[in-house]
Amino acid sequence: MSAMPVKDENEYEDLLAAWSDLESGLGIILGSPENTQQFAHRVLQYDRWMQALMQRDPDAGLYLLFQLASNSPVGYSASHSLVCAVLCHLMARELNLPIKERESLVHAALTMNVSMTAMQDLLANQSERPSGQQQELIRVHPVKSAMLLGNMGVRDEDWLEIVGGHHDNRVDAGDFRSVAPAVRLTRILKMVDRYAAMISPRLSRAGRSATESARTVMANTSAKSDEIGHALMRVVGLCPPGTFVRMDSDELGVVLRRSPKANMPFVAIVGGADGHLLPTPRLHATAQGAPSIRSALPASGVRAQLNHYQILGLSHQATSNL
Repeated sequence: MSAMPVKDENEYEDLLAAWSDLESGLGIILGSPENTQQFAHRVLQYDRWMQALMQRDPDAGLYLLFQLASNSPVGYSASHSLVCAVLCHLMARELNLPIKERESLVHAALTMNVSMTAMQDLLANQSERPSGQQQELIRVHPVKSAMLLGNMGVRDEDWLEIVGGHHDNRVDAGDFRSVAPAVRLTRILKMVDRYAAMISPRLSRAGRSATESARTVMANTSAKSDEIGHALMRVVGLCPPGTFVRMDSDELGVVLRRSPKANMPFVAIVGGADGHLLPTPRLHATAQGAPSIRSALPASGVRAQLNHYQILGLSHQATSNL
């Protein structure tokens, strides 16, 4: 992955602002699709914008997205869609999907819940279980979303099929490489959707740690979907950028960047063993020795207010070590 590391704090402010703008823009079109002119074209534009940001610095993108997704249930639907789209974008590369399949997959990830955006945001901020009416809306939303997209001018049949089937267990039948492309792509989105939902908090439950989410997704994977699960792990690792970790020195860290060694990322040490935040975070390459990561932590269990600019500023050091 050819990252173009950001050079200074101003560039990180620009990058953070750009991701926030992308997320809020996506939230607007998902929240009122009927009022969005040329909806399908707007989705294409947001996809291009996301690709440009990921090209600038994929690890910074993952860091910001995982921090945004795991720390706030506000605007959950747009945040979740964007996390899924980024993961699908990375998965498409990892699995060498043709461009056309990659587009159908990412566009489906961005729009899979378009028929229940407001309710999804509501559910994230609701402490009680979904009502009977809400459960019914959840049950029918894939088909309703596909119909809505078709009515708004989406002509890509695979995009519509992936959205319509992203909760359908029947897509799990058959070998990954021999099933129809739309079935294969639906399977990818289904797994990414579950993984991203697990790491995100709701008022009714805390998000899980990234490692726990990954292990749960892998444990529930049929042998036929193993290839997708392993690709997901290669793409993000057990501790993706933006994940809080406890080091075996008892210090608190946040994963900053992946490294060439699987599951040995660069970590910003942000808190001492005594529980206090450090005045200045310290870069640590876990591939180069102790301390190592003892466990990933759910973001809900960490009360630290991080200075993302300061932490991401360490990225420059990390990339010069690669």
